[in-house]
Amino acid sequence: MTTTRRGIEKEAAVGTVIQTHPHSYNDDKSHEDRPPRWDRTRRAQLFEQYRDLQAQGFSLRQAAKALDVPRSTLQAWRAYQERLDEHPAVVAFLHRAPGLAFLHRLVLGRHLVCTAVGACGIRLVCLLLPLTGLERFVAASYGAQHQINCQREAGIVAYRPEESARLATDMPAQDITVAQDDTYTGGRCLVAVAPKSHSLLLEPAAPARDHDTWHALMPQALAGLHCRRIPSTSDAAPGLLAYVAHHLGAHHAPDVFHGQHELVKAVSGPLATTQRAAVKTATAAQERLAHVQGHLQGADNAPDNKRGAGRPPTAPTSLEPVTQTAPAATQALERISAQREPVAQSLRAMGHAYHFVDLARGVRRHGTLIAADIRAQMETIRTVAQQENLSQTCLARMEQAERGVPKMQATIEVVSGYVRQQIAQRGLPPPVSYAMPAHLIPSC
Repeated sequence: MTTTRRGIEKEAAVGTVIQTHPHSYNDDKSHEDRPPRWDRTRRAQLFEQYRDLQAQGFSLRQAAKALDVPRSTLQAWRAYQERLDEHPAVVAFLHRAPGLAFLHRLVLGRHLVCTAVGACGIRLVCLLLPLTGLERFVAASYGAQHQINCQREAGIVAYRPEESARLATDMPAQDITVAQDDTYTGGRCLVAVAPKSHSLLLEPAAPARDHDTWHALMPQALAGLHCRRIPSTSDAAPGLLAYVAHHLGAHHAPDVFHGQHELVKAVSGPLATTQRAAVKTATAAQERLAHVQGHLQGADNAPDNKRGAGRPPTAPTSLEPVTQTAPAATQALERISAQREPVAQSLRAMGHAYHFVDLARGVRRHGTLIAADIRAQMETIRTVAQQENLSQTCLARMEQAERGVPKMQATIEVVSGYVRQQIAQRGLPPPVSYAMPAHLIPSC
């Protein structure tokens, strides 16, 4: 879920999260659990009023009585600001309400970026505060910053339902597509995302991933949203397919990634393994050839020594087997490298083919043409697999990827029908109603 600046300001408005003892590095645990008597925002407002009264000639005792604050407390606030090792203008700004609000947003923004968006952790936030001089105004201990981070997490969790309810009231009725999957981050979690808006609709922990569990959770996630129709995009998990067919009543659009992934595991992976082995073989053959050539050259330049008694004559080193092995290994490496390139091109071409519009020419494409293009790319990959004598397991993976092509074709037909339906609802005259799907929408 994306947290905007409004969300950060909302977190700051939840309550005072900056500790009241900013110069302490080793705060006592019992002291952290005791709530402060004076909220920092209220304290900043009272001290600003005290400065105004002091400018009018009020004494400390008179100002304390007018503000209904103990004189010793007001005196301690003044002494604390006077002993801060910082420019007086900076101290005055950060101890007024606008400066304190700015300090809240700054600290919360660091926690959001470092611990939620990034993976720095709270200890690096604690390190950053002394480096910027803010430890004079904010407690830099781990315990104090951990409290702030907990409130930041609570603010994000509370922000989602509140913001979703607010946006749902003004949401126009529309058709949305839902991308669904399950993941395992500390337990099984069912995820549903609206790809167009990048909104995370569903992310609960779930005991199972069958169609009944999806059916129980999705209505809760979509409650209050004005959705008229929900096509679903996902992998071919049986639970998701059953949910879309029996409960959702929508079209299931296969993701092109899963078909490509099966082909990568079926062909690209084995070819890469073969290529790595060919590289080692060619390198070893070249090194052997260089070694033998160097040995022969040294033998030619060495003086003839007489053979000792009883020792057989030294057999001449043969260069012919090595000179045949090295070129053969190099040719095998070049061949397997050349085989991988058309496979990679076909995989990329499948991603471009599975689209309602030809993005290069700006014209509409039909499901039959798209299916033919995808099958042509798969046939190229199959030819390479047969030439390399890949295993039956690899060929079975290719067949699994091919089984998704009819659903891809059906998805394009559904998109085409949906576009025609939307145009028909607008009651456009025939020339415009023809130009919209044929030229205007593809060109956009």
